Amino acid sequence: MIRRIPFTEPHTVQRMSVFFLDGAAEAFPPARLADANGLLAVGGDLCVERLLAAYRAGIFPWYAEGDPILWWSPDPRLVLFPGDLRISRRLGRVLRKKPFQVTMDAAFEQVVRACAAAPRRSGPGTWIVDEMIDAYCRLHRAGYAHSVEAWQEGELAGGLYGVSLGRCFFGESMFTRTSNASKAALVRLVQFLSDRGFDMIDCQMTTAHLVGFGAVEISRKLFLKRLAAALMAPTLTGNWRLETVGPGFHNVLASRTDRAATYSHQGEI
Repeated sequence: MIRRIPFTEPHTVQRMSVFFLDGAAEAFPPARLADANGLLAVGGDLCVERLLAAYRAGIFPWYAEGDPILWWSPDPRLVLFPGDLRISRRLGRVLRKKPFQVTMDAAFEQVVRACAAAPRRSGPGTWIVDEMIDAYCRLHRAGYAHSVEAWQEGELAGGLYGVSLGRCFFGESMFTRTSNASKAALVRLVQFLSDRGFDMIDCQMTTAHLVGFGAVEISRKLFLKRLAAALMAPTLTGNWRLETVGPGFHNVLASRTDRAATYSHQGEI
């Protein structure tokens, strides 16, 4: 059953009406009914079926320790189209030196826990609570959640994780312990997705960091339209592995004057 209930958004005094989730795991109200902040629903659980249904509907969970599960679909939505990736000259010079060994799905839980432990500009605490860690590890074992790891001298220096459905990758979080490590992971992920015809990376919320890489805001309506088209393609499930880079991504990078990275070694940046 899905029904509207009065609700006060956590850590605010804002009173609103949102949907309460109960019953069928695949049932969600339409994303277009989210409130002005993007909050759509409260409740439910984080089982694999519900999470997949949420992502297919353009919805994702985001909440803090002690809060109920909150489901969001913001408008506008930040997305990164693989062909629009921007790499600054400075970062390009760094990446040409290949300071990191980059892998995929080699340390998924380690990456998620590192993201949870990473300091936030907004203050102490994290939205990646233990319940979320367990849920995304289940999603990884089911073949839908993936990580990208940047290693330096055998130590995990940075990385990111997210969910893949059809030709869309839904980015969840990233962390870095060494300068440029998470950037290396992101660039390698975009390269991997571009080589496989992915349409977009959902960045969810707008940050200056991702805008600097070429991410742009689009309306929820356009995001849902593009998502529906991306979901028509089969999902690349199972553990991902890096392969030799195809020529297409080189051409995309070479066409932009501010992109100065060269890729030549399998799994290396």
